[in-house]
Amino acid sequence: MANAPETPEENRSSPSQHQSTPVAIIGAIGILLVYQGYSLSIVGVASPWIAKSFDLNQPQLAQLFAWMSVSAFGALFLARMADRIGQRRIILASLVFTPILSVAAAFAPKALTFTICEILISALLGGSVSSAIVVLAEELPVHQRAAGQACAAAASAIGGVLGYILIPFLLSWGHSWRWLLAPCAAGLLLVIPVARMLPAEGQYSSTKTKEAVVGSRIYDIFHPLYRRRAFGLLSCAALDTMAGTAVNGWLYFATVSIIGLPPQTASTLVVAGMLFGMLGFPLGAWTSERFGRVPTVAYVGGAAWFGALAFYWVPSIIVAHSSLILLAAYCWFKIASGVMTVGANSAATELFPSALRTTIIGWQGITAAIFSMLAQVLIAMMIGRIGGLAQVIRYFAFLGFLSAAVFAMFIDETRGLSLQVAAKEKEWESAQHHPSHHLGLRGHARVQE
Repeated sequence: MANAPETPEENRSSPSQHQSTPVAIIGAIGILLVYQGYSLSIVGVASPWIAKSFDLNQPQLAQLFAWMSVSAFGALFLARMADRIGQRRIILASLVFTPILSVAAAFAPKALTFTICEILISALLGGSVSSAIVVLAEELPVHQRAAGQACAAAASAIGGVLGYILIPFLLSWGHSWRWLLAPCAAGLLLVIPVARMLPAEGQYSSTKTKEAVVGSRIYDIFHPLYRRRAFGLLSCAALDTMAGTAVNGWLYFATVSIIGLPPQTASTLVVAGMLFGMLGFPLGAWTSERFGRVPTVAYVGGAAWFGALAFYWVPSIIVAHSSLILLAAYCWFKIASGVMTVGANSAATELFPSALRTTIIGWQGITAAIFSMLAQVLIAMMIGRIGGLAQVIRYFAFLGFLSAAVFAMFIDETRGLSLQVAAKEKEWESAQHHPSHHLGLRGHARVQE
């Protein structure tokens, strides 16, 4: 297209700005997300010993988990702040304050103090993760964005596995579960290297964009330009969260208490599934660039839920070799889920203008928190009415297929497009200056008056 305006991807080499290479940017985000994945996994990994330390019964432990969802509101606030003051500042602030709160959590004498610290930690890391995936979208060349999201997802998954590996050693050495928080406290050491690797200021922090950010509001994701996309993404977040809360949240319990595998076998299965699942991240990057974000999420992501159904259904029919069946089903579920994660993250960060790009990730977090709590309430209500926990989880797994269908119907394809085109930046700027263009006749009349 002749005389086309310079896109951010093309105009990244201003000598007056601090430059970070794509490798450095991915490295910085990778370090952050390994740290985030490990830090956020601690409560789940150490939950049996947390209950003993604070003398909590199962309902009280469930309440602690429910309160953790409150962190999503803090994460949304930080996501909005990232769009206003910059993703870099939010990322570095999380690396400063999370270690301090981790030390406080490690020495917390009461469950209330521990819960408050963990809520704040989750909010900080939630805001930093939203910022991180947006940095990848805005700073990487167009054909490397999906690969960047794949690396980010893999880093988070690696961090999430580390706690499962570390806890047996701590217990065998006679140490408290609280030592799991020691690596989190060491996060202060990451601030300087991450700061050096992150770009100082991206093209989307220009003066013109800052004016657009100041003029935007947190609810502008529902602007007519983006309403279809916003409702589509939030609907998928709700449906996927309900299905995932049931399938993943009860997986270890169901494996040991319902299917009857020994705890050691169940732990090995979970770790193996998570490790094999990392194969989905590079595969997701390839399918997202080769076939598109929407087909990746709709077809491969939809097929992931066949693995979930097999995990909870087949062993009840076929008793022999049930552990092998469980492993195969869980590996497929994690691999396909990894593919879906890359495609979904790539799409979410490309569909909205820079003024709202981190904000939409925060909205997805809020939606996930609300529907995670709703799923647990519904599971508790349905267990005694429709044939037990495994049957309830099977029904919830079908919501994953519905989510894939919604994504296919409501989400626009962005493969190969610059962020400016994919996010309708020009239309958004025009709407900011001329709101009557998108308010309809009644709105136009009010503006004229």
